[in-house]
Amino acid sequence: MTKLGTSPDVAHQRPSDCGGSSALPLLDSDVLRSFVAIAESGSFTRAAHNVFRTPSALSMQIKRLEETLGQSLFVREARRVRLTPQGEVLLGYGRRLLRLNEEAVAHFIAPPLEGTVHFGSPDDVGSRILPRVLAQFARSHPGVQVEVVVGRSIELLERLDAGELDLALVTVGNQGLPAERGEVVFSEPLVWASLEGGVAIERTPLPLALANHGCAWRGMALGALDRAGIEYRVAYTSENCAGQEAALLADLAVAPLPPSLVRAPVRVVDAGVGLPPLGEYQVALVRGANIGSASEVLGGHVVEALQGLR
Repeated sequence: MTKLGTSPDVAHQRPSDCGGSSALPLLDSDVLRSFVAIAESGSFTRAAHNVFRTPSALSMQIKRLEETLGQSLFVREARRVRLTPQGEVLLGYGRRLLRLNEEAVAHFIAPPLEGTVHFGSPDDVGSRILPRVLAQFARSHPGVQVEVVVGRSIELLERLDAGELDLALVTVGNQGLPAERGEVVFSEPLVWASLEGGVAIERTPLPLALANHGCAWRGMALGALDRAGIEYRVAYTSENCAGQEAALLADLAVAPLPPSLVRAPVRVVDAGVGLPPLGEYQVALVRGANIGSASEVLGGHVVEALQGLR
């Protein structure tokens, strides 16, 4: 006869056994902040200065973090450290967790921001950061309206001086732009770009797709070619990067671009081709004379997004 009742195995099961796994460790926001600082600066020493800790303290934090995750996060090289593939994955999570933590704290502690911010950006920078910045800012500060103007750096600066803009990103080195204006918040190398498998790179004189006169990228490219003694012709001129990209896709020319704008089937020209290096360009954030708290907070979001492009 079978006796009906509760099985001993079921009766003595603990609630934690039913879930199939034990609780996972939590990531400390202070450790994540240190990790992100090291990843973005490429140096324990520079990161230590940014987070007000000693390099040895950061080293201990990262060691414990690697032990917790069971993964190596950094490759130590002679002059810098770089992320492992696992570290690259954690960097994305770390930035998102820190932003979420900031939004949660600001919701309860920071006074609500209201009003309108007028923000200007060149198209090459804005296309890369504005979707993420505006979405994040709208979530954390729904009472603030952001109006965006995309245009040439010199025109943005004129509008800022006229009181039409509160903040503006400008490319340092553009003709007519005072070098001392604004705070440099981002720098990035320029590279030569061409169509993968295209023939424009092989033509003489070298056909170029450039921005209009006065653009820093244009000046850097022409100056480098002149110094190298390479013949060229300006085959295509455009006010924005989309126009340059169209010329590259049609295999009409090569162009100077930042690596973050180079997308297949366009490729970075290999150094062995013989084109001269272009150096780095800089982006500055210029603030209006009487900006408010909302503008300052948006400026912080913009700088953080630019750092994420590296």
